[in-house]
Amino acid sequence: MHLCSPDASPSLLLVGASRGLGLAMAAEFLQRGWSVTATVRGDRPTPLHALADDHPGRLRIESLDITDTSQIAALRARLAGAKFDVLFVNAGTANADQDETIAEVSTEAFVQVMVTNALGPMRVIEALQDVVRADGLIGVMSSGQGSIANNEKGGHEVYRGSKAALNQYMRCHAARHAGASRAWLLLAPGWIRTQLGGPQAPFGLEETIPAIVDTVLSKRGRPGLEFLDRMGTTVPW
Repeated sequence: MHLCSPDASPSLLLVGASRGLGLAMAAEFLQRGWSVTATVRGDRPTPLHALADDHPGRLRIESLDITDTSQIAALRARLAGAKFDVLFVNAGTANADQDETIAEVSTEAFVQVMVTNALGPMRVIEALQDVVRADGLIGVMSSGQGSIANNEKGGHEVYRGSKAALNQYMRCHAARHAGASRAWLLLAPGWIRTQLGGPQAPFGLEETIPAIVDTVLSKRGRPGLEFLDRMGTTVPW
C-alpha cells in the first residue's frame, strides 16, 4: 500500500474509473502529477488498466462494486493505513427508458438506479472517510438534474430523483460533521458525451474534464459542502 508522506505527490482515491468521466479524471489527475488509486468493477481488463501501464507506479487499480457492501468493507480493509488528499466517487446509471414517469418505472429498475446513484456512493463515503486526510476533500458526481429548484421541464424522473436523493444524503453527512476542516463537494458536470450521456450531448470529455478537475482542486481548503457545476458556479439545491 502506498502511503503518502508530506513530500510525496498528492493522492486521489477515485471510485468508478473504468470508462467515461472516471477514466478521463484519472488521466487528468495523473497528468497533473497526482498519484491515483482507482476502482473498477470485476477483474476484466479495462481502459484504466491500459492507463496504468502508461503510468507505472502511479496508478493503482482496486476492484469494487459499490452496490455490494462486502466489497466496500473489503476495500476499506485493504486501504488500512493509507491517507488520501481527495476521495471522489464517480458513479451513475439510469433506467433504460428515460421517458417513463416515476409511476411507470418497474420496482426493479427504480431500486437499481437508487442504489447505484444514491445509496452506494454514500455507503462508500461513510466507509472510506477515515482514509481521507482531516483537511482533505470528499466529492461525489451529482448532476444538474438533481437540482429541485432548477427543475422546470420535468423528464428523466427516476434519474433526477436519485441525484436529488444523493444531494440530500450528502447534506446529512456534512451536517453530521459540521465544523470539521474537511471539504465536501457535489459536482454537476453537465451533459457530456459518455456512455451514460449519449452521443447527443453537446460537450466532449476533452473540453470538460480539465474544468471538472479544476473545480475539484479549487474546492480543497474550503471546508463545508457545496453543490457546484464544472465551472465552479453554485447550483441551486
